[in-house]
Amino acid sequence: MKDKIHQLSEKYKSEVIAARRHLHANPELSFQETNTVAFVEAKLREFGLTNIESKAETGLVVIIEGKNPSKKVIALRGDMDALPIVEANDVSYKSTNPGVMHACGHDAHTSSLLGTARILNDLKDEFEGTIKLLFSTWRGKNSWGSIYDD
Repeated sequence: MKDKIHQLSEKYKSEVIAARRHLHANPELSFQETNTVAFVEAKLREFGLTNIESKAETGLVVIIEGKNPSKKVIALRGDMDALPIVEANDVSYKSTNPGVMHACGHDAHTSSLLGTARILNDLKDEFEGTIKLLFSTWRGKNSWGSIYDD
């Protein structure tokens, strides 16, 4: 399975980079990530994932069931929110949202989790258990509780 994961990582690498650049260019602050959530959900559906739940206004929980889904459950999480900072970088994917940027890598968290979702969905017949992917906001508002309280 390790070799398959590596092969799929190489196969989807350019898509993950494109997603990260899109997210970097379109940052949103905590609990305002409506466009980010729409982008992420569209990508997940494009990958063939359908067990997607909205949580805490701007979060998503995605469930991927492998063989024998009740055997074990693990969760992987990625933050989606940006910071209230003016971007000074001169790159083609610079923030288009004045005064807001992904300065702490949450664009990378989200795009990496998207890539992980695609790979795990491709391999779901080869692992046992269930994987929950948590796409969430974070900035100081107890997003963990809001994801699990629902």
